[in-house]
Amino acid sequence: MKISFHGAARTVTGSKHLITLNNGKKILLDCGMFQGLGKDTFPLNSKFGFDATTISYLLLSHAHIDHCGLIPKLVKEGFNGKIFCTPATVDLTKVLLMDSAEIQRDDIKFTNKKRAKKGLELYDVLYNTDDVQKALPLFTIVDYDNWFAIEDGVEVLYTDAGHITGSAAVHVRITENNTTKQISFSGDVGRYSDVILKSPKTFPQADYILIESTYGNSLHQNVFNTPEEFFKWIDKTCNHKKGKLIIPAFSVGRTQELLYFLNDLSNSGKLNGIPVFVDSPLSYEATEVVKHHPENFNINIENLLKKDDDPFAFKELKFIESVDESKSLNDRHEPMIIISASGMADAGRIKHHIINNINDSRNTILIVGYCEPNSLGGQLMNGVKEVRIFGEEYEVVAEVEVMRSMSAHGDYNDLLHFLDCQKTGVVKKVFIVHGEFSVQQDFQKKLLAKGFADVNIPALHQEFELM
Repeated sequence: MKISFHGAARTVTGSKHLITLNNGKKILLDCGMFQGLGKDTFPLNSKFGFDATTISYLLLSHAHIDHCGLIPKLVKEGFNGKIFCTPATVDLTKVLLMDSAEIQRDDIKFTNKKRAKKGLELYDVLYNTDDVQKALPLFTIVDYDNWFAIEDGVEVLYTDAGHITGSAAVHVRITENNTTKQISFSGDVGRYSDVILKSPKTFPQADYILIESTYGNSLHQNVFNTPEEFFKWIDKTCNHKKGKLIIPAFSVGRTQELLYFLNDLSNSGKLNGIPVFVDSPLSYEATEVVKHHPENFNINIENLLKKDDDPFAFKELKFIESVDESKSLNDRHEPMIIISASGMADAGRIKHHIINNINDSRNTILIVGYCEPNSLGGQLMNGVKEVRIFGEEYEVVAEVEVMRSMSAHGDYNDLLHFLDCQKTGVVKKVFIVHGEFSVQQDFQKKLLAKGFADVNIPALHQEFELM
């Protein structure tokens, strides 16, 4: 048995890990899109590093685009096996993939205009909405906490990873030559103090572990201070500077957390009528999906629902639907909060809001989650004085702030806690994925100190024999 790493290898995005059995069958863990890597992004997404027609099964951990975003391309290139995931992941993935296809259409159209002027070869989209529709019948729903067989000698278990609605760690139990080995893939690990979701669950003893490492060398601020910190930036920007608070936010997970906190501020009177606009049709659809899967809520949300029938809605909230409505926000100069996708500010309507508000010191751009360093959000986090958006340079005059307590990814304490259920002496190899290389090197030291003997940081397309 072998495993090879075709994404999220010494970088955060593009999650794709391929198990090859002795009989030649291939099991793909995730099929994610690379994001936020500048000029390298499109070439990396253009080639898998493996033949799509040879894949027998796809085991999907969750619906974020860096984990599911190339599924239609996989199908377009000949994959026709089953795609296994949880009920909420199916619903979210359908919405996110259609949105991804539409964003590609618009972005490629803009990019090709510039390339045509320079006499360069034109790009084609990775896939379109028709390709998404062809992929959807392949999805097969599975529940948490039940082993199921996908073929003789191969069983799979999904356990709650607590990252976003429907997210899972995926465990594959493989029997070859009368010997059974378990490969456990963390997916993305959530926090043990998440305000909406249940905590990550323990899992059976594994022989091989793939562990994410997004924040493998960081400790988050206490999530319980988040409402106060969030209100600080609302109060400073909207009440004192009379400006706009612009928040790039992932449509799944982060936007719902923001709405939860804003709902609380509205209920307590602190929001005091400040209008809140969620300018992302995708975020509206994702929020509706989250509401339809209360099985993923923790006890705090369950208790809140007894007195508040919608913890993600309040009187100051308006979801923006049309492009014209979105553009009209530029003509309004009163204080407001605008939440828009994407979270790394690399695609979608958020780029236009940043363009229209970055040159005014009254405004604040508030980063509330992980941003790949080369992405627009990452550049702003790192304090650059100028940014290039749609080929034009913009001076960063608006205040840029970062709220580090809202990450849906666990910090290194959460990741180590996630592995507490494992006997380190039994685990033959650990593979660190889904992290920047320098962060992975720091996390590697922590895992070795915890007692894991063989800890690897795979390079892109690197293959390992699993004995």
